Amino acid sequence: MASPARLLPAWASISCPWAISSRYANMLFKDHAFIRMAYRNMHPLDDRMWRAAQPTPGQVEDMAKAGIRTIINLRGRRESCGSYFFEVRNCARLGIELIDFPVRSRDAPRKDDIFAAVEMWRRIRYPAVMHCKAGADRVGLMSALYVLLVKREPLETAQQQLSWRYGHLREAKTGILDYFLETFAASGGRTAEDFLTWVEKDYDPVRFKATFRSKRWANLMMDQLLLRE
Repeated sequence: MASPARLLPAWASISCPWAISSRYANMLFKDHAFIRMAYRNMHPLDDRMWRAAQPTPGQVEDMAKAGIRTIINLRGRRESCGSYFFEVRNCARLGIELIDFPVRSRDAPRKDDIFAAVEMWRRIRYPAVMHCKAGADRVGLMSALYVLLVKREPLETAQQQLSWRYGHLREAKTGILDYFLETFAASGGRTAEDFLTWVEKDYDPVRFKATFRSKRWANLMMDQLLLRE
């Protein structure tokens, strides 16, 4: 069951109808929620964890009814974003724990984030949902790490979480996430223990990023057509 409702932060506790309508319009059009209303891009990783796109208010309601206890927001704290405004309000009202855990989609993964994610997955209340904006890139990386580090499944299985079937395009700048796992694979490692040791001792984000190359056409598609973050 959901936890008792929590107090809202001051910025999310507004009651003015005009202000709330403005936030809703921001969510719907600027943050492209009209797309996610038709397709939420939500998929199970196991019986405790799901991956998804940014949920709409109605989808958060559905998650609460399904017994979801924690939502992990990989976009980070975004007080000016209508989607985040309603997510904070609905999670507080429904007793869902909302964790802001920002992850980058077009940059080298940070070492600290990887170890922090492992600790987060140990302590959260399940069932849980992880989401980014479109449910393709940041949540693809985090889902891959969850499959490898929590489920302890093979690296090749984990890499399938970064796939075109979720909307991920490896030829664009977001392909740096694929390249990250491929670089680990090239080291000869395969297990969760191998991966964490590699991240701690051998992985150099600056040097790693300098060797990655994306394709211009794919970047144009991501930035101009798909409008990804």
